[in-house]
Amino acid sequence: MNTSLWAIAALGFVLGMRHATDPDHVVAVTTIVARQHSTRRAAAIGAMWGVGHTLTILLVGGGIILFQWVIPTRLGLSMEFSVALMLIFLGILNLRDMKSWLASLRAKGTAAEAHAHGPHDHQHGDEPGLLFLDQHLGRAPIYQLVRPLLIGIVHGLAGSAAVALLVLATIHDPRWGMLYLLVFGLGTVVGMMLITSVIAVPFAVAGKRRASLHRTLRLASGAISLLFGLYVAWRIGIVGGLFTSHPSWTPS
Repeated sequence: MNTSLWAIAALGFVLGMRHATDPDHVVAVTTIVARQHSTRRAAAIGAMWGVGHTLTILLVGGGIILFQWVIPTRLGLSMEFSVALMLIFLGILNLRDMKSWLASLRAKGTAAEAHAHGPHDHQHGDEPGLLFLDQHLGRAPIYQLVRPLLIGIVHGLAGSAAVALLVLATIHDPRWGMLYLLVFGLGTVVGMMLITSVIAVPFAVAGKRRASLHRTLRLASGAISLLFGLYVAWRIGIVGGLFTSHPSWTPS
């Protein structure tokens, strides 16, 4: 029994780390980490994303294992569609940097032209890419932690059913099944911490050496998130049939 328990725990941890590398997960955290200049802060973001993801896995997966919840097809598709909306939203947030950056460049050009004609007073524009919440709460530690936590919760909706069904097919003891979900979640936390630390390296280097390169990387991450989100939305809404009369859903 002890051998089986350790085998289940090891399998859950490894699969949890593997789960952290899913494309939609990596794309989402990249848009957040793109604003960081520290790998340590990036790792903290990854940890909070993993905690949020684990909370959803335990809630939804636990309901399936312990109470035999049956998730309707449209509800399952809607849970996965929420991830597409999140990716699109995160992409748009980062792409707003382009508009703010261009406005900043125009303001600097106007200031330089006015300076050539003599002394003047001018006001500096807002820091590029900062939205209302970022402007007022961006430096607050709690805000930096809550944002990836909420994103992790949303992403957990898309994978919780598949993980729980895998557990039901291989582990018949509900207590062991819940232990597997917990260890799986811990593996996801560790895996995402490693991924965000690695992703943060080029952003941190670019931020220290050249601001324009860092901004370009942020814009690229936003474009990728937006395009990938649109692809996921099309795959779920049209191919999966969420917006048609014949939906088809296989938890994955």
